[in-house]
Amino acid sequence: MTAHAAARGPAPDDVITTTALVKTYRQGTDEVRALDGVSVAVHRARFTAVVGPSGSGKSTLMHCVAGLDTVTSGSVVLDGTELTGLSDRQLTRVRRKRIGFVFQSFNLLPQLTAYENIVLPVTMSGRRPDRERVDHLCEVLGIAHRLSHRPAELSGGQQQRVAVARALVARPAVVFADEPTGNLDSRAGAEVLTMLRRAVDELGQTVVMVTHDPAATRYADRVLALADGRVVRDEHTTPDDTPGRRR
Repeated sequence: MTAHAAARGPAPDDVITTTALVKTYRQGTDEVRALDGVSVAVHRARFTAVVGPSGSGKSTLMHCVAGLDTVTSGSVVLDGTELTGLSDRQLTRVRRKRIGFVFQSFNLLPQLTAYENIVLPVTMSGRRPDRERVDHLCEVLGIAHRLSHRPAELSGGQQQRVAVARALVARPAVVFADEPTGNLDSRAGAEVLTMLRRAVDELGQTVVMVTHDPAATRYADRVLALADGRVVRDEHTTPDDTPGRRR
């Protein structure tokens, strides 16, 4: 689906739809328009990369779509729920149940083991972890032998794999990855991107990644480029163009 198609409303296979999304900030006496009428739709079980220079609005778009920031005007629908107008408590509930996050800085709790970090979104919701799901994720991500270790005992790549497993464990509607390779060397970064690619191909996961890394976009099905708060490019790739895709 193109960026402009979102204006017609969400389709059944769209997990995210934004319509005429505007976000403004005040800087002294000036108004900064971080998002300027963005209308996009994101299909389920696809890997979308959002790119653009600093100040383009890509991080603001992710924060608004993930319910981490409010919008000035427009609409955000995530997995059938209109986010604009929800209370903080309601947004927290949506994030906990329907969204997974992968951050550049990993955001693992140092006092917890890898396993405890992975199941944290589930236990915080008062539910019992699905051990079969956890075991499968950890086998796919190659960290099954490191579950009893704390973050300080893991490499950067292993910590990010734990973060990916944590994002996937609750079967979220969408995983948002914010510069997931920013603190990794090229080899570890490629491994994490391959894991995200496999999550889409093998688990049917929807992934939206914000990145500055041109190489990272090659793992995506679609690249959205922003500039000055607007979508200026919307490209789809083919399977043969995507490294790390299982064929």
